[in-house]
Amino acid sequence: MKRGSISQAAAIIKKGGIVAFPTETVYGLGADAFNPLAVARVFEVKKRPDFDPLIVHVAHLADLERLTIEIPSQAKTLMERFWPGPLTVVLLRKEEVPDIVTSGLPTIAVRMPRHPITLKLIEMAGCPIVGPSANPFGYLSPTHAEHVRDQLGDQIDFILDGGPCEIGVESTILSFADSVPTLLRPGGVPLETIESAIGGVEISPPAKERPTAPGMLPRHYAPHTPIVLDWNEQEIDSYQDKKFGFLAYQKTRNNLKFHHVEVLSQKGDLLEAAANLFAAIHRFDALNLDFILVEAVPEDGLGRAIMDRLRRASTMISVNGDSPSSFRGKGKKLYTTEDLLNDRRKERREEDEKKG
Repeated sequence: MKRGSISQAAAIIKKGGIVAFPTETVYGLGADAFNPLAVARVFEVKKRPDFDPLIVHVAHLADLERLTIEIPSQAKTLMERFWPGPLTVVLLRKEEVPDIVTSGLPTIAVRMPRHPITLKLIEMAGCPIVGPSANPFGYLSPTHAEHVRDQLGDQIDFILDGGPCEIGVESTILSFADSVPTLLRPGGVPLETIESAIGGVEISPPAKERPTAPGMLPRHYAPHTPIVLDWNEQEIDSYQDKKFGFLAYQKTRNNLKFHHVEVLSQKGDLLEAAANLFAAIHRFDALNLDFILVEAVPEDGLGRAIMDRLRRASTMISVNGDSPSSFRGKGKKLYTTEDLLNDRRKERREEDEKKG
């Protein structure tokens, strides 16, 4: 994996290569959206199932002419207010968009990122760029270039290091495929802010089978170390034979004994908490803990996106048909904490063997 200039990265994309790039949300894994072979390689490197569509990144509104049939007035209102920014809109697509990008759906997810490096990359590459998170499918999203290196290593052609991501959680996804705008995934633009611009929005539950947009599967954003959301202080004594950490929202609990503690925001700032979320869990994951106890955050503004990611990372119910490498527990009706611990231990052993 090489580091270098935007022009080098753009040249690689033009030749059909794949490049990791920074955005204000998380690092993305980019390829020419109109090159099916390059897009296929993105799926291959991520081990992403082909039924999960990708987000396409653009640098200018004019780029949408190659991708979408029409833009509803409410979508235009949001683009004018929040683009460039962490908002993805789902629109009816044009036939010339490769099916692999949209997983054969009649819609396409598009956004204009705010990061200057990304915008320049898209311009210099001369094409819209697909950009799922630059990590193995189902795992923690990368918010630093080092996260990309650690998770994907030399499987990709190039990395553009833009420093830590400003927002730290993925974009909000809003669909305009039907008559009423529908929130498919909470993210960097809070629902309250969207509704203040266009009025009421419906909320879609996580997809149980075929998703209609990226990031909708019930188990996603998961570290190797199991995350536990539902716990209480009375249970701590029963954990003393385990190595476990505590992910706190604002302050730690000095009366409880943890092997490691991360605080998302000492001042209780949800923007700061979101920016620190994935990086904190990456640090936990490097400590070889048995599990991570997590404190809930207030579910308003960006707190909704934070809790969405934490719930998906901690879900124990399996999804029929998902590969063991991405969702673990294939074929089981109930996926227990012990199942998850066993699978994570197996993954660590396999990774250690690969490292020699």
